[in-house]
Amino acid sequence: MTPQAPFLRRPGTVLALRYLAVLALTIVFLFPVYWLFIISFKTPEEIFAFPPVWYPESIQFANYRVLFKDGDAVTVWNSLVLAGVSTVIAMVLGTICAYSLVRFKTGGENLAVWIISQRMMPPIAIAFPIFLLYVFFGWVDSYHGLIILYTAFSLPYVIWMMRGYIEDLPLELEESALVDGCTRWEVLWKVVFPMVRSGLFATAVFTFVFAWNDFLFALVLTRTEVITYTVQVTHYFGGQSNFWAKIAAMSVLGTIPVFFTVATLQRYLVRGISMGAVKG
Repeated sequence: MTPQAPFLRRPGTVLALRYLAVLALTIVFLFPVYWLFIISFKTPEEIFAFPPVWYPESIQFANYRVLFKDGDAVTVWNSLVLAGVSTVIAMVLGTICAYSLVRFKTGGENLAVWIISQRMMPPIAIAFPIFLLYVFFGWVDSYHGLIILYTAFSLPYVIWMMRGYIEDLPLELEESALVDGCTRWEVLWKVVFPMVRSGLFATAVFTFVFAWNDFLFALVLTRTEVITYTVQVTHYFGGQSNFWAKIAAMSVLGTIPVFFTVATLQRYLVRGISMGAVKG
């Protein structure tokens, strides 16, 4: 066996190589984010310059002003309303349903598996039937139409995740609360919700991101009033040319809410993902 080089045997050298590898990977993964962000502040000449301009000579906010002036930035607000409201509704209904599945064995042992199987259905398979249904009810291009649809698609995921978190709760805590005179609703509000708080936030973050990133249903079911930012970005791609400055600026605006949501709930997100991973 070939002996290792002497410098590789030193702990400090190995640690330095690991840091260099981590730094290189970080640069590779963060460069597209940096490039998208920096393009949003460039002039058209700098965007199409060759060799590439790695940073603009001066920060330009004209690309963002155009989005607000033309009303395109409203699409980010539409996405925020649709994703936020549907997430809240799905979390409330899904947690109650998950609690019923765990504590009352509603539907037997296989109902939970059937519920999560509905989430495995490809959205494209039902986009056209849903469109016909929404045309019949007059729900196309409406807030409540997309909120109902996003809630329905989020519920299987929320129920499945919250079911796992609630199963890990000691039943004795709920029994003690019932003995003390609490109703089932009070047990759910005062005992279950605080105990699975991290799981609630973790599930809510992923549910919000799923709804926020939806493109297919928003494309099929919106026209002018409730366009989301994912659909609006596609309007900047043309047959003759692409408006790269608008694409970058709108993408940055669409990334900010998700970034702040994840950054704010980061500690709950990490704890919620790890809940139930190790059982004694």
